[in-house]
Amino acid sequence: MSAVLVMMVLPLLLALAAGWDLASYTIPNLLSVGIVAAFIAFALVVGLPAAAWGAHFAAALVALVAAIALFALRLIGGGDAKLFAATALWFGFGDLMSYALVAALIGGGLTVALLALRQLPLPPALIRQTWIARLHDHRSGVPYGVALAAGALVVLPNAQILRLAGLA
Repeated sequence: MSAVLVMMVLPLLLALAAGWDLASYTIPNLLSVGIVAAFIAFALVVGLPAAAWGAHFAAALVALVAAIALFALRLIGGGDAKLFAATALWFGFGDLMSYALVAALIGGGLTVALLALRQLPLPPALIRQTWIARLHDHRSGVPYGVALAAGALVVLPNAQILRLAGLA
């Protein structure tokens, strides 16, 4: 299995997580587990040094603790917390802050856009679409997995892990 093939799995899993969150306000645990498994496969394929493994898992742990705190404050959902930590594993400490900042900016934009769209009447043809009606409902939250996935896809092409693997 080549590193490039493994790298194709991460964007696919991120896209699935975003789509799932958009449609149902949930992110299946299997997707976060898949992101972790893809990292492990990638690290094995590229021969990531042991110290780098440790640093990446430590960054994921820090991300998980921060995400659990946000979940406890009811600012994000549980699926979002797990997705953030699993994706942080790919970025390590070198790109974790960039990822968090980009995801937060995209999340802010998504929130503003949803709030604005929720002020407009929903066309009758769209009301029958359950997931669109849920997105339009002012009592609904924001499918933050979309922002997390998009943030990861923005940061990934310049991530340090790709340079370590000779892919960037």
